[in-house]
Amino acid sequence: MKSYILLENITFFANHGVFPQEKKVGNVFVVSLKIKVDFSKSCLSDNLEDTVSYASVYEDVKKEMDIPSKLLEHVAYRIIYSLKEKYSEIEEVEIKLSKRNPPVGGQIDYASVVLID
Repeated sequence: MKSYILLENITFFANHGVFPQEKKVGNVFVVSLKIKVDFSKSCLSDNLEDTVSYASVYEDVKKEMDIPSKLLEHVAYRIIYSLKEKYSEIEEVEIKLSKRNPPVGGQIDYASVVLID
């Protein structure tokens, strides 16, 4: 059986961006995660210690989002790396990181990157 933890549309205010104004003013960012984890043990035990806590994952993502970066790719990579380093149970992480109203000279709701590792 395949099993995943999904954390969808986690919203953060952060100071990521290439331009000085982006770093100064900040913006809204949205993170969605798909984390492949084997639930076979926790499905039977009903014990939090037998799985990856999505509350802990949220705190780990928040910690990385609080560190300013120029590129969305860099932030997304750091999130994947930190999760896979901390939780040996994680087999794969897919992340979508979006910036609301990016400064591109036109109307756009989000600019996003997707990384899978």
